[in-house]
Amino acid sequence: MKLREIAHGRAGDKGTAINISVIAFDVRDYPRIEREVTTERVRDHLADLITGEVIRYELPHLGALNFVVQRPSGSAVTRTLALDAHGKSLSSALLNLDID
Repeated sequence: MKLREIAHGRAGDKGTAINISVIAFDVRDYPRIEREVTTERVRDHLADLITGEVIRYELPHLGALNFVVQRPSGSAVTRTLALDAHGKSLSSALLNLDID
């Protein structure tokens, strides 16, 4: 199953830092999301788009995880010709993650 079947996402950025949230549609699915969507899996899944450390923040009362990742140097909003300069589509990319 794809993560998008049980969660939605949101992303934003400041320079090279990108914030990606994964929010369960139903809070009862949060334990599965918490177990399946690890920093290692996020790093591997988005390997072509991000660099460096992946930091995960857990928000169980909201049924959400929040990840902070870095995009490659020189690819900040005002320094790239990338189609999605703001990194907004990274939440959609993450929701394509296969989970059990």
